[in-house]
This record gives sequence, structure tokens and C-alpha cells, in this order.
Amino acid sequence: MQQIDFQDVTLITPTAAMSAAVHGGRAKCLQRLIRLGMPVPTTLALSFDAVLQIAKGHLPDLAAMLDPFGPSPLLSVRPSSQDPDWGGPGAILNIGMNDESHAALSKRVGEAAATALYVRFVQSYAIHVVRLDPDVFDFPNLSDASVLRAALETFEAEADEPFPQDVSVQLSEVLRSMARAWDGTSARLLREAKGAPVDAGLGLVVQALALGVGADESGSGVIQFVSSATGQPQIIGRYLSQSQGREALNDRAGAIYLTSDPRGPALEDISPDNFAALVSYGAIARTRLREEMQIEFTLEDNVLHILDAVRIQRSSRALVQIAVALATDEVIPREEAVMRVPPNALSEMLHRQVDPSAIRDIIVRGIGASPGAATGRIVLTAAEAQASAARGEACILVRRETTPEDIRGMHAAQAVLTMRGGITSHAAVIGRGLGVPCVVGASDLTIDRKRQEIVAPGGRRFASGDTITVDGTTGTVLAGAPDMLEATLDDAFQTLLAWADDFRDIGVRANADTPADAQTASNFAAEGIGLCRTEHMFFEGDRLGVMREMIFAETADDRRVVLDRLMPMQRADFVKLFSIMDGQPVTIRLFDMPLHEFLPYDKAGQRDLAEQLAMPVSIVTDRVQALSEYNPMLGMRGVRQGIAVPEIYDMQARAIFEAVADVAGRGLPVQPEIMIPLISAMREVELIKGRIDAIAAAVQRETGVSFAFKLGVMVETPRAALRAQDIVKYASFLSFGTNDLTQMTYGLSRDDAGRFMSAYVQQGVYEEDPFHTLDLDGVGELLAIGAARGRAGRPDVVVSICGEHGGTRAAIGFCRTQKFNYVSCSPFRVPLARLSAAQLALAEQMPAGGRRATMPPISMK
Repeated sequence: MQQIDFQDVTLITPTAAMSAAVHGGRAKCLQRLIRLGMPVPTTLALSFDAVLQIAKGHLPDLAAMLDPFGPSPLLSVRPSSQDPDWGGPGAILNIGMNDESHAALSKRVGEAAATALYVRFVQSYAIHVVRLDPDVFDFPNLSDASVLRAALETFEAEADEPFPQDVSVQLSEVLRSMARAWDGTSARLLREAKGAPVDAGLGLVVQALALGVGADESGSGVIQFVSSATGQPQIIGRYLSQSQGREALNDRAGAIYLTSDPRGPALEDISPDNFAALVSYGAIARTRLREEMQIEFTLEDNVLHILDAVRIQRSSRALVQIAVALATDEVIPREEAVMRVPPNALSEMLHRQVDPSAIRDIIVRGIGASPGAATGRIVLTAAEAQASAARGEACILVRRETTPEDIRGMHAAQAVLTMRGGITSHAAVIGRGLGVPCVVGASDLTIDRKRQEIVAPGGRRFASGDTITVDGTTGTVLAGAPDMLEATLDDAFQTLLAWADDFRDIGVRANADTPADAQTASNFAAEGIGLCRTEHMFFEGDRLGVMREMIFAETADDRRVVLDRLMPMQRADFVKLFSIMDGQPVTIRLFDMPLHEFLPYDKAGQRDLAEQLAMPVSIVTDRVQALSEYNPMLGMRGVRQGIAVPEIYDMQARAIFEAVADVAGRGLPVQPEIMIPLISAMREVELIKGRIDAIAAAVQRETGVSFAFKLGVMVETPRAALRAQDIVKYASFLSFGTNDLTQMTYGLSRDDAGRFMSAYVQQGVYEEDPFHTLDLDGVGELLAIGAARGRAGRPDVVVSICGEHGGTRAAIGFCRTQKFNYVSCSPFRVPLARLSAAQLALAEQMPAGGRRATMPPISMK
């Protein structure tokens, strides 16, 4: 049989030529441990190329491989892929056990221990190498000696050949089996799902076996020096006498503590010198490997061996804590700490999450539209949600789809679940703004209103009042109340973001519709409000009733009279917004909603409204029908309504300016910005600007307070982007509303696209859902054209995006490239945007081909 070049098999020494890109992370980490003076057993590393050749049937020179281990060696083989997350075949221990080594080992460590090692190897070899049925190698009722005889006889019967006694044969078959396992279809698909490239290689390490059994203190264990849950310093691990590998983690009953503990014996008590050495090695690894590591060790006759070191598993909270602690202790630079934390880890910290170890009884899957998880009783209307909140009961609002009229119920609910909608639907946008977990597009769910139930796939029924859990992070809905992990915003979280702010080069504002939203934005250090959707204010308290009166007013004067009752409420909201933001810019978008959305669409609601307005139901029904549109999102809304029914914008402008005068008159800083929605023509801006300027002048005369403000537009139509050079004659800023701009560019309904979007993405029509990930080619080109033409008409124009894409990494990267001034996103996405912006700026600063500011390649388990 052809052999591969021995240069692909490397004896790991401090000076051996090795790299994680050639030999894998485990092999390179073992070399580092050796360089740091740790007692690592003799180890060989097989390169990716060597393992690839082994899979094809070309073996290395086994005699040369075995030579460093001496006569009658006992060995282990472990995988060594380039990235720890890509996995690999399981380790094989006790290679070299045969009749001869069993007899010799029996004299040294006792027959029982030697027999146990031999049996374990026969079972492992049979199951994982020869691929025999595991069940036939289970001998629960036999004594130790009988088990060994039964295992050998069973192997011969099942494999139709005796168990191999030659260590060369054993090793060659183990290497071949592990190489082919890596190349199997299932393994390849699994690692590709974890982000591995198609041609990802596998290395193998062959290591002299540290037995963990012996007459003097012998055993195995693992130790780490911080908590995986919190990242705080804490010695954690287990040790099990007379054991191998990671048995200490599996045999919880027999394992003992590492540090002295009143509850029982500990390694620190029975072998204090070795415990002290482990603590010392942990400190060295942290400083020199620049990472918190878990060390796997073995004692053989009270002699310590370090078998491996792996990056500890960690929660999002621990991830941030560890990165900050390493930078604070000057083990890594702050830039690297910022680069080590994926933005999604912050999302998990901001919201409650389902405990990963909890049992998940999944009812249905949808689209995770707002992260976090919440448990509550099912309610089917906004009114029921408010009543539930009044009783102090947690509830989940379940709707076919939400409307603006549901906002009060969404405020009252712990989470929202809808059958329809996508990532930028009403429920999704409001859920993210409120920080309420939300799952949308659960189309396999139906509502049985007569029975007051929801019906899930398979016919499962859940009645109003039953307890469910909405996991907006994963897009799943669960039965019952699984265990939760609470949100944690600790000092490390704040420190990391403060460092991120030092490195980012683009502003981050928040979309905030209410004073509560603004307070959240301020708490997350947003640099102002980039979008305040004022129409949402009209659904608060008694304002909905007043708004409905205005809709039924017959003349402009009648509308002004009704709106005069709303104006003080709006003014009070704006005063709170300006005060909370404390001199930071506040961009207020004027009214942008079809009027029919304020009216009830069901007959019962229309009867109630008729009673409130003291008019016949027929008039209410006629008005609802008259205001209805075939496509309301492209109809009478935004600036079109402001021009056709100017009384609403007049009221809002006066409320804004009187609020500015109030705040400025008290000596407080204020930066008001007024934004006109749904612009498509320069003349629209000119008309609205004329009215707003007149109202501003009037308020300044009436109050005696001088103030400045900016007027800009929300670019949501392709025509506005194309005509931006004209529009900026009357607008000092352009804020791209990517939700509607995507909708209009694609000709897609953002509420209905979920019905076919998954099929489009699966078949490659669209690379991603354009409402979830900004389309940099099509919509991005419009953004670039609009920004360039806007600057051509007004060089100092401020350019930003304020759609839901604003908090995503791809959109932030695009905006940086196009030199936008800021991005604006939901309040709870502000921390993620701050971190993403910093990481993008840092990545750009790294020299070409230079070392990335991330964690070093490390071993895996």
C-alpha cells in the first residue's frame, strides 16, 4: 500500500514547524502548552493533508510513527480541526491494549484496572472503528474477567476475525476510521451548517496514554478558573480517582471536588502539590494563550500530566465578562476585547432567554421578530391583554396580525404572537421598539374564535388562559413555562460598549415613539432619536376617541376644534422627549398613517363607535368604507395627507414648537428635527415647509423664545432617492426609511411576503429576505444614488437610515462605506449597533494580511 510522506506527521516539540491552518487547533494548542513548560505526554500531529490521504487509503509509515513512543506503547487519538466549533470524530483511548500489554499492566496496576482498560478499548474499537452493533457489546451481568473474555469472543464472532493484537494494525484502523468519518456526508453537512468551508480539513493527534490508574494517587479530571455562566473567577471542575479522560464529568457520584470543601474530599487535600501546579498552569495559560481555558489532566502514580486545554464553554454574559477582564488586566488590548464579542451575544443579555438546558415542547415555529422569551396566559384581544395586566397576570397576545389599535394590548402583554407578517410587519416593528418578544408569520397556527382557542399543527389545541412561552430569539412557541435565564446588564456590558464607542466612526440613534422608548434609548446611550413615529401617540389613553371624532368632522374648522384637544397631549409628549434626550437631536416624523386604521373594522366595534359619537351606525359604516383603500400603504398617507388635510400637520408643528419653547425657555438644551414622510416630489416639501416655517415664527412671537430647528424628509420612495438633488433645496437632512423603500423597490408587501419568501430564499431567487437583511445591490444602489444626489444639491446635507435594517451589521457597514452620518434603529438594538459599528471600524484598520484581533486558534473538545 502506498504510504504518505512522513513530513506530514510532526512530533510536537517547542520548535516544530506547526500551524492551526495545517495541523488544526488542538495540535497547535498542545505545542503552546509544551512551550509553556507543561507536562504534556509525547504527541504526534498529523496534518490535514495526511488525514485526507489516509481517508483515500494511503497510510503513513506506522513504524516511524510509533518509534517516539517506545516499546509496547499505549496511545490515544483525538481530532484537531481548524475551528473548535466544527467538531470531529470522538477520541479513541487505550490503543495498544492487547493480551501482552494486559498481562504486563496487570502486574503494574492490578488485574481489575488493566482488564477495565482492555474491555473499554475492545468496546470502543468494535463500535467506533469496525462499526459493530453497540448492543452486543453490553455485558451488564458479567464479572470483570468474564466481560473481557465475552468482549473478545463477541468481537471475533461479529467481525469474523480475532481482535487485532498488533498495535500498528490497531492504530492504522483507528486513523482510517476517523479520517473517513470526517469525510462522511452527515459530518460534512453538520460542519457546513456551523460555517465550515466545504474543504475544511481535519488533523489528528496521537498521544502517549497517561493511564489515570495506578497504585499511588491516580485519576483524571478537568479544571477551569472562571464560571461558564458568569465569567467571574471561580475554580470549577471534577476529579475522579482511577479513571481516564473526562470520566470525572460523567461519574458525578464518584467524582470529588477540586478545592477544599466541607461537603467531601477534594484534590487540593489529597494531592496539594499537583493542585497548586494546576492553578499555576491555569494562570500561565490565561496570560500566554490570552484566553480562559479548561485543562484536562491525569495523575498517574501522583505524577501530573496535561493532556489538553480547550477554550471554556461560556454564556453570553461570561463571554463579555471574560473579554473585558482580559483587557482590563492588559492580557489583550481593548480593541481585541471589542472584536471578540459577537453583537448577538448582547441581544441575549438584554432579554430573558429560555434556559438552553430546559425541555422545549414546541407548538409551532414562526419568524423570530423581536428577541427574548416570555411566558404568559393566552389572550386573543388587546382588551383582554389590558385586563390581564390590570389583574397582575402575565399574558401573551395572540393575533392573526396586529394593527395600530392593538398597541395598548402589546404594551400590556409579555410577548406577541401573530399568524401573519414578516420581519418588518407592524407587530415586529412595535415589538422591537418595546423590547417585547415577538414571533410573527406562524402560519401553521389558526385561531378558533368561537371556542376561544388556538389550533396548532397536529390538531393540538390551546384555550384562552392556557400558558405558553414565546421565544422571539429562535422563532418558536413552546407549551408551558420552561426555565428562563434572566437579562443581565452588568458593569462589563457597559465597559465593553464604552470601549466600542471609542472606536466606532458612525453615529447611532434610536427609533423611539414614546417617552418610555426615549428613556430606553437614553439608557442605552443612543446619540439622539432618529425616528419618532408620532401617529403611535394617538393610540395612548383617550386619544384614540378624540382622533376618531376628528375623522368624522365635516369641515376643516371642525377638525381644528377637535385637534385642539389633542395638541396639549402631543406637546406634553414632546416636552418629555426633549427633556429625556437632554440636548441630543430628536427627529420627529409627522403623521404617517391611513386614517381608516383608527377605525374599527368589525361590526361590534363600529356599533360601539356609533354609540360614542351619537350617530347612526350606517354613517360610521359608510365612513369606514369611504376611507378604505385597495392598497393603503401606497395611498392617502404621509405627506399626501398633510397636503390634503393640513390641519393634522399644523397641530403637530405647533405642539412641537411649543414644546421646544417650553424646554428652551427653562434653559435646557434642545435640538428639534422635523421629518416629512413619504416624499416623492420637491413641491411636497416646499408646501409643507411653508406652513411649518409660518407656525414656527408664530410660536416664537407668542412665547418670546427663539429657537432653531431642522426640516428634513424621509426617503421611502424610489423617486425621492432619484430626485434628492431637488428635494434638498428645502430639506437639510435625508433619512432613508428602508422598510418602505424595500417594499416599493421590490413591489412586495412586507406584511404578506412571508407567504412565499422562504421558497424564494431556498431556491436562490433572493439570497436573503430583503426585509430582514438590507439588499445592498438594489435598495443599496438607491441609497447610494440618493445620498450622492442629495450631497450634490446640498454638500452639508445630513444622511442616515432609520428603517429596521439600521441595527444590522450589513446595513451599518454599507452606511459607513457611503459616509452616512448615522443609523437609527429600535432602542434594544442600539447596543448591538454600537458594537457592530466599532468592529467594522476596527476591521478596516487592520493591515492587509495582518493578524486579526480575535482569539488565538485553540483546541476543541
